Amino acid sequence: MHIAWWQIALITLYAGYQILDELQIYSSLSSPVFAGFFVGLVMGDIKSGLLIGAGMQLMVLGVGTFGGASRIDANTGTVVAAAFSIGANMNAQAAIAAVAVPVASLMIYLDILARFTNTFFAHRIDAQVEKMNYKSIERYFLAGALPWALSRMIPVCLGLTLGGGFINMIVKELNGPWKWLGDGLTTAGAVLPAVGFAILLRYLPVKKHYPYLILGFVITMLFSTLFTSVQTIGAGLSAASKAFTTSFNGISMLAIAMIGFALAAMAYQRTIATPKAKAAAPSSSSDSEEEGEIEDDEL
Repeated sequence: MHIAWWQIALITLYAGYQILDELQIYSSLSSPVFAGFFVGLVMGDIKSGLLIGAGMQLMVLGVGTFGGASRIDANTGTVVAAAFSIGANMNAQAAIAAVAVPVASLMIYLDILARFTNTFFAHRIDAQVEKMNYKSIERYFLAGALPWALSRMIPVCLGLTLGGGFINMIVKELNGPWKWLGDGLTTAGAVLPAVGFAILLRYLPVKKHYPYLILGFVITMLFSTLFTSVQTIGAGLSAASKAFTTSFNGISMLAIAMIGFALAAMAYQRTIATPKAKAAAPSSSSDSEEEGEIEDDEL
């Protein structure tokens, strides 16, 4: 396999940019499809790059990082797999299975490491906020992008420079002598979603709208239990009789989201109706004194 130095440099720079784009810029240039297109363009085979990018895009459709969760990095997996596939004339499907998926899974650990490393700059920003030092706040904020970019640039550069043996060696070590490190990072990654949801609940007006929080939780649990039981019954009937071919699917996240949207719409309509009712009521001196008071607890 031969990849020119300038190709490695361009692909490495894109690997650093794509994670920053995904976190803050939101230009859609960090999707696996575009990653495959870019690497294919640099390597001279756009078709193979797009095939790998599309395959990885389909694999992570609907997968998000809600609450600070780390997911497989399909973008970096696409970058490395597309470069290997084109450089070594490897079949696109084989590259997805043999290179893209292992690299994407391995990047979970580096994603968690980047998150923890970035807390250094977050604490520096907190300290500068107390001093009202805006220039230092901006400097540390921009410096926070460095761990994220390096967490993608370093493995991509090493992978493309040293070849597939290096990637296989890292995966083997994390599953062997260094399993303690992999398990530790996995545990840390499992804690992050809980922390993220705790932060989210801290800033949402939960005290005011706690009935909706309870109702949404109960509805989700009831539907999940109901559909799980129905699926179990359906599986049993299918095993008992081959004539029974009906399939039962679980409740989708879209259905849960629509229930949440309906509850949010009801709360919003009630909120905007309250000022109108107050405006229609006879005004008094006490009402004029309280005009403009913030009654919500979002702040």
